[in-house]
Parts: sequence; C-alpha cells; structure tokens
Amino acid sequence: MIVRETLRSSRRDEMVDITRQVAAIVAREGWTEGAVLVYCPHTTAGIAINENADPDVKRDVLMRLDEVFPWEHPKYRHAEGNTAAHLKAITTGTSQTVIVTGGKLLLGRWQGIYFCEFDGPREREYYVKFL
Repeated sequence: MIVRETLRSSRRDEMVDITRQVAAIVAREGWTEGAVLVYCPHTTAGIAINENADPDVKRDVLMRLDEVFPWEHPKYRHAEGNTAAHLKAITTGTSQTVIVTGGKLLLGRWQGIYFCEFDGPREREYYVKFL
C-alpha cells in the first residue's frame, strides 16, 4: 500500500518535520513489523533523517547547503534558474527507509524525518510505502 501526503512549504529553503505524519500513517494503517519508505517525487526537494531536538541544526544544515550550492553562480546554465535546488536535492536524496517495529517508527532518540524544500514555497507531495 502507498499513502500520498501533501504539504505546503513556506520558504525557498526549509526542512519540514514530517515525523508525526509518517508515524500517524503507520498507526492508522495498522503496520506493525517491517519498514516504511518515505519518498519524494520532486527534483528540487528531498527526504532526510536528522536531529529534531534543536532547531539550530536545521538552520545550520540549510545555511551550509546554501554556502556549498549558492542560489546564483556565474557558471550555472539551467534556464529555470534553480540549479542550486537540484544540487541540494541530489545531496539530500529522494527517500529514506525507517524500520517499523511494534507499530512504531524505529528512530534514534533525537531523529526526525524531514521533507527538505529547496525551491519553495510550493505545494508538495511525498509518499509512504510499507515494506
């Protein structure tokens, strides 16, 4: 089974914590033992797992990605002007797999699942598939 979720990003670069939404899907669907794949079908966004206790981590990650992949660069040629967003999405990746045991996501104490927006604000979607 595949579940489609939508969200609205509010900034060009943003890490949206979707941990509770994914956990709610697992509970609602009655998935108890296995894994979930969280997948992003966009070329300028991705899915990451990282710390969700200190909001400065998100800020630092986005700051550093912007330093490595600046929005404007004299050698970029992509006509849409969002090359940086594509590079950030490649770096983040399109999906993450999380073990499900006892009907709950098996994440580390400080971990959360993030939808990483790099070309917003936009209406976006992501998918959760039970494995």
